[in-house]
Amino acid sequence: MDKSKLNFVIDGLMFFCLMAMAGLGFLMEYVLVPGRQAWSKYGRNVELSWLGWDRHDWGDIHLYLAFTLLGLLTIHLILHWQMILGLYTRLLPEPQTRSRLAWAALVLTVLLLSFPFLITPNVSERGRGGGGRGRMHSALKAMSPPAGMQAQLENRHLGSPDIRRLS
Repeated sequence: MDKSKLNFVIDGLMFFCLMAMAGLGFLMEYVLVPGRQAWSKYGRNVELSWLGWDRHDWGDIHLYLAFTLLGLLTIHLILHWQMILGLYTRLLPEPQTRSRLAWAALVLTVLLLSFPFLITPNVSERGRGGGGRGRMHSALKAMSPPAGMQAQLENRHLGSPDIRRLS
């Protein structure tokens, strides 16, 4: 297979990988919503799945697609390396500037790829019922209006009459 056909195949695979990742991201964010959002949407504790897989299973597929896309992107860059070098040299004619920028890009790339392995997460007990979202969630909950006022605001927002006033 000649280089132009291989480029076309790699670029097509990258496009479809990216679209599949976006579609799965939308599926996990808007359809297979996490527990608290599912509770508010369906009014009860439900398990959401599609084709027998829950949001975590689809998240695994999303991750594998991301790795595949990174691999294809690496092949894409290798196939276009001479063109990239030529454009880079034309854009930055001074060798010292090119070298500094290349080193900065390399350091940034290594940091971005390795930072998940360099951090330590905060670990805390959830307690009964799970669902603990930590201090930020508690702070947001403390700022929200009381339940009765929230219902009045929602009814007023939806344009429906307050049921308590009708009884």
